[in-house]
Formats: sequence, structure tokens, C-alpha cells
Amino acid sequence: MSGPVNLAPGFERGPDGVARPAWANGNELMRDYYDSEWGFPVRDERGLFERLSLEAFQSGLAWSTILVKRPAFRRAFANFDVEMLAEWGEHDIEQLLLDASIVRNRPKIEATLNNAQACLKLREHGGLAKLVWTYASTQPLTVRSHPEAPSETDASRELARELKRHSFRHVGPVTIQALMDATGVAGIRDGVS
Repeated sequence: MSGPVNLAPGFERGPDGVARPAWANGNELMRDYYDSEWGFPVRDERGLFERLSLEAFQSGLAWSTILVKRPAFRRAFANFDVEMLAEWGEHDIEQLLLDASIVRNRPKIEATLNNAQACLKLREHGGLAKLVWTYASTQPLTVRSHPEAPSETDASRELARELKRHSFRHVGPVTIQALMDATGVAGIRDGVS
């Protein structure tokens, strides 16, 4: 190599020498998430429902906060089993509000349970995965740094409207853009099928 390689704005090399967006180099958990999950396709209902729920909980917080708590969220929300969560009620909400290992936000908890019910009803129309992937980009995902990445797009606004039409809550266009980026819907990372 003849000299240092210039990195794109907002990218930096991690302790392992790999160039990533600055947000992905915060700690080992964020690096692992970026290297093995972010931008890779998630095509199943449970996986998309979990990501949708966690993105809604993330609103107003750092993604790293949610990522650290993800095992606790999975435990508390029955591994995001849509059919089970659709049956939960007020007693379950009260129990979740006592669980300090998750984000204890009543509207977000209620939205998660509501969205499980909406997800079940959406099966009549092909299901969550079919709907979300209807908005998939045919272009490769352009990995950009946080300041350069759009917080919402026409596609995320349209998908958010469609999810709301199917009674989903806490699904604004910014949350949906984060979901689309993270699950490969906004474009799949190079070398991933």
C-alpha cells in the first residue's frame, strides 16, 4: 500500500482497523451489531416485528441503549411472539412497567401489544413481511454516516402511512426509516443475498 486510505466523511477505523460509520464504533456491541446485523435482510414476521418494536422503543434514545437491553426486551416480551403478545392486557402492561431491565414507557409498551394485534390482522393481507418488503429498494444500501443519512424518505413516509392504516402505532417515518435501513429494506449491503 502506498499510503493511508482516505475514509468517507463520518467513517472511522475501529480498534480492529475496520472502517465503519462513527455510530457503529462506539463499543464492541455496536461494532458486532453493525458487522453482523445492520443492513442485512430480515424477511420473517417475528424478526421484523422485533425490530419494529425495538425501533419504536428507541425513539428519543440512543440505539446503543436499546441494543444493550435487547436480551431483556426479548425476555420481557416473550421473544416477540406476535400471537402471545396479542393476548396480553393491562396486567401484563403493569408487570412490564415494573421491569427495570427494559425501557418502561407505557405508550411504547401499549403500542407493542397493539402492534402484535395489528400484525395478526395483517396476515389476512399477506402479513408484515410482505407489506414491509413491498417498499424494498432495488439499489444496494449506501452506508453513510449518521449526519449524511436521511432520517426519512418518501418510502418510509409511505410505509408509515400504510402501517398506520392497518392500526399500527409508534410507526412514524423516522422510526420506519431506521427499520428499513437496519433490515435491508432500504437496500441490502454489498455481498449479502
